[in-house]
Amino acid sequence: MPQQRFRVIKTFFVIANIILAVFFFLGCRAKWFSGPHSWFIGLLTLASFYLLVILFIFFVGWLISRSAWSILFIIITIATFRQISNIIPFRFPTSFINKKMPNSIRVMSWNVESFEILKHFTHPEEKDEMIKLINHYQPDIACFQEMSCADSSKTAFYKLQDFIDSLHFPYHYYTYDIANDFYPASNTHYGIIIFSKFPMINRQTVKNFPYNYYNSTFQYSDMLVNDDTVRVFNIHLQSMKLTDDNLNSIDSPSLHIRYDVEESKGIFSKLKSSFPKRQLQARNAKAEINKSPYPVIVCGDFNDVPNSYAYETIGDGLQNAFEEKGSGLGRSFSEILPTLRIDNIFVDPKFSVLQFTRIKKRLSDHYPIIADIQLNGN
Repeated sequence: MPQQRFRVIKTFFVIANIILAVFFFLGCRAKWFSGPHSWFIGLLTLASFYLLVILFIFFVGWLISRSAWSILFIIITIATFRQISNIIPFRFPTSFINKKMPNSIRVMSWNVESFEILKHFTHPEEKDEMIKLINHYQPDIACFQEMSCADSSKTAFYKLQDFIDSLHFPYHYYTYDIANDFYPASNTHYGIIIFSKFPMINRQTVKNFPYNYYNSTFQYSDMLVNDDTVRVFNIHLQSMKLTDDNLNSIDSPSLHIRYDVEESKGIFSKLKSSFPKRQLQARNAKAEINKSPYPVIVCGDFNDVPNSYAYETIGDGLQNAFEEKGSGLGRSFSEILPTLRIDNIFVDPKFSVLQFTRIKKRLSDHYPIIADIQLNGN
């Protein structure tokens, strides 16, 4: 009887191990799946790191029990090695040198959460801290998502000219939809912006997915960098649109079953609907990136993790600065899970990535990321 029970338990663990391995493999191959029914694969991609940890625990258990099933982890690791290295680069952390190398280009990408405009009257120092941080690192190109300011208005308390003056960028390109003005009475807009110390010789806004005007456009600018021209993209893909209540329920469940179930349904519905929207946005963005006659730099808040459809689609043929020089999990969204690296800097293979850093200072709900790059031959 004990031997029969042991066989039943072992069979259960074998089946569980196989299912988890299949789920992990599918989560690493999200690029293979698209359309409204691919949301389940998107969820597996979000869970990839945790699935990998559980698979490793199984692996250790099989080794201890001297079972041949330990080979399953080795097989799945070989089959998904590139995707695993996307999640956790196999390198030790290095210090970021603030002094730029000659001929290098420092690029910053940051979802600035409207520079905390909602706290303007209660905590105005937070905006000042963000300005100080940007000036401390002195990026040559800065791409901000969720930018809020007015082009020009006497009644606005966030004016574009004030940002230009305080950040010392001589060139900029601001894209927004007036239907989504933050404070219509003061002409304060909500959108994305590129700041640059290099001359902009072309600016373009591209219409994207129409269902959600928060993320219905992306932008690019052609810049003269020394004797070369580069094209810089700033992209903000479909948000999961989780509210503060959603985030709180994930971090601290109420333990009231009915409330938690209803809240979970709402969160699941938002996650489910966001995946196919990001897929279409990513395809549209990639089509525009592929048209570029110049080396590209792609910055943005992708609202999706490494190995996701959006990440793989936009990053196809490009280098990810974190993968090249980063370490650890590289979490860029400060809420919920410690594995949410959803902000990215991708660069053309014609660039070398010199160094990368994530500034773990919580001034918005995202951490800023910075990469020093150099155009090969310069």
